[in-house]
Amino acid sequence: MRALQRSRCFAYRAGMMHSTDLQQPILQSGYALVPAQCGLLAVDPQSTEWRAFAATWSDLVVDHHMADHGRYRRRRHAVFTIRTGTNPQREPDQAHFQTLQYNPLNGGIERWFAPASTAAAQSPILRALLDMGTRVFEAISNRSGFWRVEMHQFRIEAQLDKPGLPTPEGAHRDGVDFVLVVMIQRHNIREGATQILDASGRLLGEFTLNLPLDTAWVDDHRVWHGVTPVEPEDPTQPAWRDVLVLTWVAQ
Repeated sequence: MRALQRSRCFAYRAGMMHSTDLQQPILQSGYALVPAQCGLLAVDPQSTEWRAFAATWSDLVVDHHMADHGRYRRRRHAVFTIRTGTNPQREPDQAHFQTLQYNPLNGGIERWFAPASTAAAQSPILRALLDMGTRVFEAISNRSGFWRVEMHQFRIEAQLDKPGLPTPEGAHRDGVDFVLVVMIQRHNIREGATQILDASGRLLGEFTLNLPLDTAWVDDHRVWHGVTPVEPEDPTQPAWRDVLVLTWVAQ
């Protein structure tokens, strides 16, 4: 894997990495790729709470807005507002919109996705992720107050003759301020490397989100990101890649 770069955690004992440790790499490079073993999120993937949260990915709905007519992506969506020092507030269901500048494949229209379930939206795991992300991104931007956060649950399915495309639009920016990508589960798949690039397309870092709670932290103003196609390890069995994508926009 070329140009491999990730946030190093060998200097920290398991569970001892803190949100402040992310500020320098994101400020310096525009991103951080953090293995779960760093213990940053203090979430046990064997816990009842995590298992219940991950199980909600089994109830996602096929994305019918794919301009390539693919049926390999399932998803659910929710929107939250976060004011510094208060609990996240879920907003009424609403459309997701990206301009063609940011999403030349599926942008330019309002896309209504199936709403995230109450179990997913009220999960203590999601709350921990929202709290951590807000702390990190407020520190980086030196801004606090009011944020709009979109929650995207994705399942990318793969078949032998039909690889799954986690980012069918290619390397892109989302048109937000910050992005947090969290691995939930990989089942019977290979490939699917997260790539970070500059505006010229030069590869800055590459890291396969492999274990639950492997994460990618992205300053969307500074770098582009994409994921390589996924293929089944055993083509006779179902294969999928589950991730959570959270995006922050200052209001």
